[in-house]
Amino acid sequence: MQNFEFYCPVKLIFGKGTQGQIGQEIKPYAKKVLLHYGGGSIKKSGLFDTVVKSLKDNGIEYVELGGVQPNPVLSLVHKGIDICRKENVDLVLAVGGGSAIDSAKAIALGMFYDGDVWDYFEKGMPVEKVLPVAVILTIPAAGSEMSTASVVTHEEKLLKYGYNSPKLYPIVAITNPELFFTLPKEQLAYGVADMMAHVFERYFTQTKNSDLMDGMCEATLKTLMKNGLIAKRDFKNYEAWAELGFAGSIAHNNLLGMGREEDWSSHDMQMQLSAHNDKIAHGAGLAVVFPAWMEYVYEENINMFVQFAVKVMGVDDSFRDPEAIVLEGINRLREFFKKMGLPSTITECGVNFSDDELEEMAKKVTKVPFGEEKPVGSFKKLYWQDVLAIYKSVK
Repeated sequence: MQNFEFYCPVKLIFGKGTQGQIGQEIKPYAKKVLLHYGGGSIKKSGLFDTVVKSLKDNGIEYVELGGVQPNPVLSLVHKGIDICRKENVDLVLAVGGGSAIDSAKAIALGMFYDGDVWDYFEKGMPVEKVLPVAVILTIPAAGSEMSTASVVTHEEKLLKYGYNSPKLYPIVAITNPELFFTLPKEQLAYGVADMMAHVFERYFTQTKNSDLMDGMCEATLKTLMKNGLIAKRDFKNYEAWAELGFAGSIAHNNLLGMGREEDWSSHDMQMQLSAHNDKIAHGAGLAVVFPAWMEYVYEENINMFVQFAVKVMGVDDSFRDPEAIVLEGINRLREFFKKMGLPSTITECGVNFSDDELEEMAKKVTKVPFGEEKPVGSFKKLYWQDVLAIYKSVK
């Protein structure tokens, strides 16, 4: 086990009816907020009215910025920064899923910076000051409600990058699983794949003697799989959604990676896929990429993958043939994703990339266009040729 520090200052408020508490929770931090959300479903559902009432009851003014789309874009972030400066906003309140939260964090990140906020994403600069962010979660998936990360797409450059800083932890996150009942059905599958991927990036490690985190990762994965299937059969099952909602927060609040080296190459690969074509939902892309990554790297530490196959995927086979156990575990993962209605190839996402496009994306993943290649991942370092091979295996 490696040395580590764990810091997660987010106040998580979880359960039925909790969205009405937002005003009293953020009152100590803000007199005026930017209310940031997606396509307007929060108005149809009545959530918008509940939030506005809570703000008004606590003497908090608000300005609106809707229009967040899946794979949030830089142009809307720029617009949000301009609004916050013009209106002297004290806090960004994201009402939505990971895209709205990530966009809100990017706005908070750029508020006090004289340059283009994209500099943080492209150059990884440290940040000194940000606006506080608060969250009402409507989609359990990205885990951004309890994470340090923001991911944004630069539409003109066709680049999608993430930025991490402890300063981007939300001050409060409210999760009422009842709000998930009105989601489009495909969002359940995308969310489960996304949450599982957050665990996978931490679980598959070359770090030894990390038994507690191994067990917590395995329990989280099994919880997600079990309750994902329950919610698919019974979409308004509160208990299943509650398990999924809490597991999603645990999957990405950094706890599961403590004391171990993390990977994140699969996320890097997926982000360029959706940067080049936003038809590829984040969770769908991860469902395609992750099993392919597993097949490409498992020989680097076959015992780790045997453990996954046995303890998570329930493979019961002869330990005299560990490779057969591993491949069966990966096959069962693909079968689970299929049961959830997820794709297994890029083509099944509704996109056909040429080999030249795949090569361009592979080079972007490893920063080749910026003059010096930086391999991704830690379980096995991947160069652009490796990334291209993985892309082609699921073309």
